[in-house]
Amino acid sequence: MLSFNRDDADYVAELSEFVAVPSVSRDASPQTMLAAANWLAAQLEFAGGRVEPTAGHPVVRGEWLGASGAPTVLVYGHYDVQPTGDLAEWLTPPFELTVEDDVMRGRGATDDKGPIYVVLKTAQAFCAQEGGLPLNVKFLFEGEEEIGSPHLRGYVTEHAAELAADLVISADGAMWRPTEPSVSLASKGLVSLDVIVTGASTDLHSGRYGGTVANPLHVLAEILASLHTPDGAVAVDGFYAGIPPLSEQRRGEIADIPFSAASFLAGLGLSQGHGEPGYSTLERLWERPTLDVNGISGGGKYTVIPHRAVGHVSCRLVLGQDPDAVLKAVTAHVLARPASGLLVTVRPDEARVPAYTIPASHPAVRAAVAALEAVYPGQEVLLACVPGTLPATELFETELGVKTLFFSFSTADEKLHAPNEFMRLRRLREGMRAWEHLWRLLTDPAR
Repeated sequence: MLSFNRDDADYVAELSEFVAVPSVSRDASPQTMLAAANWLAAQLEFAGGRVEPTAGHPVVRGEWLGASGAPTVLVYGHYDVQPTGDLAEWLTPPFELTVEDDVMRGRGATDDKGPIYVVLKTAQAFCAQEGGLPLNVKFLFEGEEEIGSPHLRGYVTEHAAELAADLVISADGAMWRPTEPSVSLASKGLVSLDVIVTGASTDLHSGRYGGTVANPLHVLAEILASLHTPDGAVAVDGFYAGIPPLSEQRRGEIADIPFSAASFLAGLGLSQGHGEPGYSTLERLWERPTLDVNGISGGGKYTVIPHRAVGHVSCRLVLGQDPDAVLKAVTAHVLARPASGLLVTVRPDEARVPAYTIPASHPAVRAAVAALEAVYPGQEVLLACVPGTLPATELFETELGVKTLFFSFSTADEKLHAPNEFMRLRRLREGMRAWEHLWRLLTDPAR
């Protein structure tokens, strides 16, 4: 067994360097993104770590291929992070990793810098204590996951021979809950778009012009409200096309999972749920697609009729849905709404990601379950789903011909994408030990 004998303070201090780089892929400077990539490349010195360009933010590559006859895995993660949101809502500065009450708080702590760090420390411990890794490992860390990985496909396609592996292991993709270990078997797909309503050539004084022209915000609100029925179902014709019925067996499996919808909602500060009728909260979360309005902009707290209003809409997709078909259906629905003479346009985002799944019987899933059972003795390992989207999974399957195993030590309740994102401190060592077990188990071809 490896020895992970550094003090927690040492691990935190090192991870703090990584978190301190504000690598927000949506709007950070190229120099900032390169700084984060360079930090990772330095950590991969044992594997020839290097930064390589893409058509967008760079990737970080490395490989250790000294295990003759052993399988080869490709470890994936991302060094970019989400914007901070409202700074006033943060308890501590977002890019200063702060330890408090056994958690590490900071943007990227759990998505995905902390989980990447776990893998790096495991690999470094193997090299220092055993002279190498038990299997061949390639590393690919990207800088655009939080914006849909728009340039990763081109890079992976161009470098497919170099990235060839028997399995991809993702350090991204959170576990379901902190109360039990879990392995995710699926993730949802994604399409997103802006609905833009344009009126006059400029903002108008609401006293001088109010009541004489249509207000783009009013029209936008009516369009966005029309996307759902009052009971929470998506009202777009064709949105649910292609989705197979939820089997009674699967419904039974979900019903057997210890889960309280009331406690789930109470943890969010809510007393009542909402969503597609006919399904339980957990069924909607894991098995059903969603359409959400993520933001509306236009005008402000001053007395104008704005000349332009924009709504951002995203759809999380499940198996059977075609991202292009969903986008086409939503667009047709939006453009068919009454607009009171205003111009309505739809601007799709570039990323279009289908849903992904890996069978529970896959050897990598069995190895992951065994690794977690070794780290968490006596606890049942839950087979769960990732309600979020990991764009690289479908890419690796189509371009490299291999499945992706989710093996992250992030947890879904750790405020991913929100103010005060955190990671539990204990997950660093638990994760290192689990990655050690997983890599050793994957060397067994019979597993």
